[in-house]
Amino acid sequence: MEKTDIKAKITQMAAKRDSLVELLERPSLGTLRIDVDQALEELDELIEEFNETFPEEKV
Repeated sequence: MEKTDIKAKITQMAAKRDSLVELLERPSLGTLRIDVDQALEELDELIEEFNETFPEEKV
């Protein structure tokens, strides 16, 4: 996989981060809150790792 393809996919996922944050704020989420919170943490880690690996291509 090319670096540009990876960056495009990471950028797409980062753009959807706000949707996860909105979902997390819903009071009726129940036990899914744990899964959404974990997804946010993993997404943040993925973005951070990408930025560390390719500092010239920061997302």
